[in-house]
Amino acid sequence: MKINTLWLIALLAAPLAGAAVAAGPAGPGQNTDLEALKEQLRELSQKVQTLENQRAEDRQRADDAAHAQTDALEQQVRNLELERGLEREASLARAKNQPQLSLGSTGLMARSADSNFVFSLKGLLQVDSRTFFNGNESRGSDGFLLRRARPIFQGTLYRDFDFVFAPEFGGSSVQIFDAYANYRYAPWAQLRAGKFKTPVGLEYLQSALNNAFNERSLATDLMPLRDVGLQFWGDIDGGVLSYAAGVFNGVGDYRNSSNTNNDNAGEFAGRLFSRPFKNSDVAALQFLGVGVAGSSGHVSSTANGLPSTTGGSLPGYTTDGQQQWFAYNPASGGVVADGLHWRLSPQGYYYYGPLSLLGEYALSDQRVRNGSAEADLRHSAWEITGGWVLTGESAAFNGITPQHPFDPRMGQWGSWQVVVRYAELDIDHRAFPVFADPDTSASRAQAWSGGLNWYLNNNIRVNASYSHTVFTGGGGAGTSAPASTTRQPENVFFTRLQLAF
Repeated sequence: MKINTLWLIALLAAPLAGAAVAAGPAGPGQNTDLEALKEQLRELSQKVQTLENQRAEDRQRADDAAHAQTDALEQQVRNLELERGLEREASLARAKNQPQLSLGSTGLMARSADSNFVFSLKGLLQVDSRTFFNGNESRGSDGFLLRRARPIFQGTLYRDFDFVFAPEFGGSSVQIFDAYANYRYAPWAQLRAGKFKTPVGLEYLQSALNNAFNERSLATDLMPLRDVGLQFWGDIDGGVLSYAAGVFNGVGDYRNSSNTNNDNAGEFAGRLFSRPFKNSDVAALQFLGVGVAGSSGHVSSTANGLPSTTGGSLPGYTTDGQQQWFAYNPASGGVVADGLHWRLSPQGYYYYGPLSLLGEYALSDQRVRNGSAEADLRHSAWEITGGWVLTGESAAFNGITPQHPFDPRMGQWGSWQVVVRYAELDIDHRAFPVFADPDTSASRAQAWSGGLNWYLNNNIRVNASYSHTVFTGGGGAGTSAPASTTRQPENVFFTRLQLAF
């Protein structure tokens, strides 16, 4: 701007200077004119400077106004961000104070805002088939069966009180399998009351969702199943040591309790189980578990204290195919349990990567009576089950989680596991012939099994397995079990479609 001003002054001054040169030497009048001209130039310069100052002030005011407008806009943006942040916080606060409803692979769940009340609905459906290959009229019945169909309602009340209610619609009759309340003071101090699994058999304590085969082994035939009672239990140090001790009505081998006690007797059952290296840095030992369990109680002259009648019409033991191969069926009289009944079961498992091993030994000692004849019969059994996950996932007592759930469009096929098992059950020789007929009932059963399990995802599983059982003794005349069962080895092929959530 200053350059422009100088040019302006120069342009105005040039004519005047030219006129002065043309006029020659200056006289008194000319000096006066020059002075006037100089004054005009000074005035003109002052006016130009005033204009420049005015323009500078205008630019400064415009800049100040622009900055003020920008600051105002930035402040509005900050205010909006603050308002949105407050709205988000308020929304989260409102959400925290509202009940939550969720639906997923673990079922339908409703939870209070403070998590003190939780209700969930789960379910289990197992549709099986059995195909027998004995090749004559004494084989078991081929066909499909609804093995298990259970809606499971469970939850928490007032933070520390849990409950489970699970009726069973599979099989030939409707039953209440689980119905109990549990007070959870701490993980290591819990109290359970109602109907639930007796804490003895390891294989039986594993959920039916996760058993390697369709049916549990011969060792479980000597175990109590569900009973009504009161149990104190807990996990110490996150499961390094687990314990359970309870009093129950008492049930015979492989029996579920009714809802009442019919013989005014009772039974004590307890279990200690340890994973001593659970918190170790040695990964190969973290899932090693060992324990011992047992029960003891008195039975007062009742056949309900003997094994279940599954597979036959009298109390006895069954094969993998659920055919009865031993029964308390003497030539004369009727057998009842009458006196002390105790069980003992050392047990353990080992899981490392895709490898799984589970085994247990069982003793069941029952005092029985047939008329005036009495005896303490001690039956024994053991089993070992092994598995390998072909697709590389880690095996666990609580099941397998597929890394790539079944989806052919994505080239994913779930998890595959191969399983094998050997089991045997020996009947006390003193059972024959007073308490069981040696011509029809076997004194020993030995079962070899192999199978393939396909875990499509966390909810759907397909099993296929084959079991071969041979018998020692029995095999006499008769068209019904146990004679028809022990006459030849049992060969049976199983399949299962399982849906669980």
